Amino acid sequence: MKNIRIINNLLPALILMVVFSSCDRTRNDKGYEYFPDMAHSLAFETYSPNDVFADSSTMRLPASNTIPREMIPYAYENSIEGRAKAAAALVNPLDVNDENIKQGKVQYDIFCSHCHGVAGDGNGYLFTSGRYAIKPASLISEKMLAAPDGDIYHVITAGYQVMAPHGDLIRPDDRWKIALFVKHELQNNPSK
Repeated sequence: MKNIRIINNLLPALILMVVFSSCDRTRNDKGYEYFPDMAHSLAFETYSPNDVFADSSTMRLPASNTIPREMIPYAYENSIEGRAKAAAALVNPLDVNDENIKQGKVQYDIFCSHCHGVAGDGNGYLFTSGRYAIKPASLISEKMLAAPDGDIYHVITAGYQVMAPHGDLIRPDDRWKIALFVKHELQNNPSK
């Protein structure tokens, strides 16, 4: 009976000792693992050299003829003709409402304002700071006031002249939202 009472008194202490000894305070040692090389493989940094490939490049191009999820191949080329075809054919599928315009402003601030400026006049930080020598297009010019949403969408997607394409950076719906913001906010309120 006395032995059982001693065991009952020591059992919680024994359990606490096992629990605390199994924990690691530094989080560097996870204890014993079965096949740790499969759970924690060696990873290469994106731009680091890699001896596995013939060109020593770790960052690989996607397999040819593959399409990322949610990205539909763009049918219009980056040319004056392609821009005119896109402007005539593409129609913004999104409704003109406050939520879409607000989300378009968020995307514009992220991707466009540093070049085209907060007001859309082409006086963005990269130009005014002297870091970029060529003045970006004014989105509140007569030409852009007459441009439809499809033209703005095309230029964002495929680029135009010195503007690089942003189709791989901005999702299609967000490109349309930027077009909504430009047409219904920037161009209607040029003082902003």
